Amino acid sequence: MERELFLSPFPCVQMSYVPYVSKEAKPDLMKKLQEVPHKPGVYLHRDRFGTIIYVGKARDLRKRLAHYFTPSRQRLADHKTRALISSIWDFDIYEVRNEPEALLLEGKLIKEYRPKYNIAFRDDKRFLLLKIHPEEPWPRFQLVRLKKDDGARYFGPFVHSGALRGTLAWINKEFGLRSCRPLIPTEQDYRHCHDDIIKNCSAPCMGRITREAYMERVDRACALLEGSGKEYISAMEDEMREAAAGLDFERAAELRDMIANLKQTLRPTRQFRRQGTPGDAINPQEDVAELGEILSLERLPRVMECFDISNISDNHIVASMVRFRDGLPDRAGYRRYRIRSVEGQNDFASMAEVIRRRYSRVLLEARAHVGEEEADETQETPYQAMRRIEGALEESSKSGAGKPGFVRLPDLVIVDGGKGQLGMAMEELQRLGLSELPIAGLAKQHEELYLPGRSDPLIIPHERGALKLLQRIRDEAHRFANGYHQILMKRRVEESILDDCTGISQSRKERLLQKFGSVTRMRKATSEQIAALPGFGKKLALEIVEFLRTH
Repeated sequence: MERELFLSPFPCVQMSYVPYVSKEAKPDLMKKLQEVPHKPGVYLHRDRFGTIIYVGKARDLRKRLAHYFTPSRQRLADHKTRALISSIWDFDIYEVRNEPEALLLEGKLIKEYRPKYNIAFRDDKRFLLLKIHPEEPWPRFQLVRLKKDDGARYFGPFVHSGALRGTLAWINKEFGLRSCRPLIPTEQDYRHCHDDIIKNCSAPCMGRITREAYMERVDRACALLEGSGKEYISAMEDEMREAAAGLDFERAAELRDMIANLKQTLRPTRQFRRQGTPGDAINPQEDVAELGEILSLERLPRVMECFDISNISDNHIVASMVRFRDGLPDRAGYRRYRIRSVEGQNDFASMAEVIRRRYSRVLLEARAHVGEEEADETQETPYQAMRRIEGALEESSKSGAGKPGFVRLPDLVIVDGGKGQLGMAMEELQRLGLSELPIAGLAKQHEELYLPGRSDPLIIPHERGALKLLQRIRDEAHRFANGYHQILMKRRVEESILDDCTGISQSRKERLLQKFGSVTRMRKATSEQIAALPGFGKKLALEIVEFLRTH
């Protein structure tokens, strides 16, 4: 059996990707374990399909991996761990220099591969970065989680958020940098901020420092974050020893904590990003081009729309549609749907409904946008007419005469699911005259891509940017659908609590929710505030307050 090999970002590891069930004998993992070094790093467990099922980090890779393959571990482990161990077919490792680097890489890989046995890091939360924009009138450091191409300077990511926050407070005080939020602080802001009085700020809002002098302080702070902080730490250690010798233990403890924060924050770590392999930078435009080439599309999939169904219960079946433009989320184009025509949990019928509603709406809006007479002029299919209108509007927009508000068709439609969901979506597109619209279905279990007119799924290797792009848009659709589902469930739970309160009719319940917005806010209201509403007396208001307090 041929196996396609790809080099990992670390020279010590050669990773093998097998997108189907291996017919070879299971590797001798104990023999392979003897080649694993006693160094910090990250390990990836794979099943028989070559799918990554678990990502973990270790201070000592060999010792950590040995735990999985000892008989006693399998006997004493909990049910989930035993299931994981029985599914392990092979493993790969990444060596790193220290534990913070291992934690960074572990988080990156879990977000990319979303292994089914990992829970931590599967959300969209990222490690903290420090941002400062040198072009602002009075730059200040900000904590952010996403790096943007906005001309600002970024430092990080930082593993220890607590240490970072402590370090940032010390930097602002040490260099007299402002921490207030206004872009250009004025004397009005100074009235509400007294950092200058306690010597924590150089007070640019009061004109007590020139911009040149302030920028010198900013440059020194940036140099410290880039690695020139040893002299500060040495000076603080000397001061700490002097304070301890003078029996000023409170000051010594304060300095000790500051030094620990600085050492943790300034500890050098490498950033692990992806470009073709898990260690490099994401390049959305390259991923879009690669996807278009793999799918042999006539036009690059610059605009993609992905659909996902969330049906945790029969009461609230919802769907989401997310839109990506040039490989990045176009959040203004996101849409949420409550499934109306489907009873019970039926992903196929739900997918058909949301596809029908989305693209029938797009066609109707296009007809209204260009006028019914223009839409009826030719014998084109709706798909051909839409592409012609899009081309004409793009030319008009270049000359400044384009019509705003026109929603164009995507270059590629993606449905979360396999053949069933894809088939239902294709039927709806055909009914709407959009059968020429490119569409694909991405199945979760083995990340297989189903395409029209093809019986076998297309397997894109796991390290390819095209698959990563599909996974990102699919995961974003899933997150968006689940978020809407949670909103509806929370709303239903809140309303059902009021239904159990004696004396609250439907009209009174609506009045309460209209006034306070939610049960959470209602719990903070006093009986006098509730009694002031029409139809509520003092006695009933007291009963409601007591009910919300005890339920």
